[in-house]
Amino acid sequence: MTYRDRLLVLLAAIAVLATVATMSVLHAADRAGRKDRQQAGGPPIATGSVSLAASARRLMVFRNMAWGPHRDELATVPAAAPGGPRTASGVTCLRFYAASGTGVCLQAVHGAVQDTYRAVILDSRLRELRRYPVAGVPTRARVSPSGRMVAWTVFVSGDTYAGTDFSTRTSILDTRTWTLQSSLESYGITKDGHGLHAADVNFWGITFADDTRFYATLATGGRTYLVRGDTAARTVRTLRANVECPSLSPDGTRLVFKKRVPGLSADAPWRLYALDLATMRETPLAERRSVDDQVVWSGPYTVVYALAGDYGTDLWTVPSDGTGAARRMTTAALAPAYVG
Repeated sequence: MTYRDRLLVLLAAIAVLATVATMSVLHAADRAGRKDRQQAGGPPIATGSVSLAASARRLMVFRNMAWGPHRDELATVPAAAPGGPRTASGVTCLRFYAASGTGVCLQAVHGAVQDTYRAVILDSRLRELRRYPVAGVPTRARVSPSGRMVAWTVFVSGDTYAGTDFSTRTSILDTRTWTLQSSLESYGITKDGHGLHAADVNFWGITFADDTRFYATLATGGRTYLVRGDTAARTVRTLRANVECPSLSPDGTRLVFKKRVPGLSADAPWRLYALDLATMRETPLAERRSVDDQVVWSGPYTVVYALAGDYGTDLWTVPSDGTGAARRMTTAALAPAYVG
């Protein structure tokens, strides 16, 4: 075979390999596209206007978890049709909450070496008002009923509440004065009637009663406690043991929280309970799976929470009085808030 023949054979082989490579890439892209379309199936979603302002129609705003161009964006649906078409805002959040026209969006900032995180305060049209760097991975967020006070919790170390090897930092921001209380660990703590000073104190999961009073979880000495706090006095006091991520009912009379139940798996140790604040009587809810979330009240008698799903998380709902049964409400969603 002459040099010219060998060269022609080589060029032909290169052309065949290039064609095969191109077809493989196109096939993979088509498969990925079909997979995205499959996973993003269900409710259609399109870009539009999302507002946190009060309106005639009550809405649910949440982090969209469906694969596709709007994944992680805040999206909205009518509260009465949680499985309906979604409107995406273009604003991405890891955690979110809103009340009375104020929103808090905990975001990741992707860097060349590592990610950092921030809390962004939003107005009713999702426009940024202020931003604050946070010390770790976002995990909880709440806004007081008036919209004035904002709270968030991040993991400073570790990334799950299931074990004991983690540290959190919880902050409270007054959006009227823009005064930031960077860590609840600076608060005075009264435990069982006595002052507590301990190096292992952690706080998380604030729920506001108003602009001054709140409830939260305190962890110390390997145990967790429900605390009642005062943002003006900067104090907390313990009320009850084995309470995590409390969520206060709209009328302020009950809390739904997650409770560690002996005998359950160390990786999934919680069950949801309701607590009557007048009597301190506990009632187990009908959800029998372990819920690692801070529930949101969707009405006076129902709560909403996230559980693992095909897209990461789905939203489920259950009555708050222990009756009924849990049911899936919305697929591919996380961190809901009700507005309007």
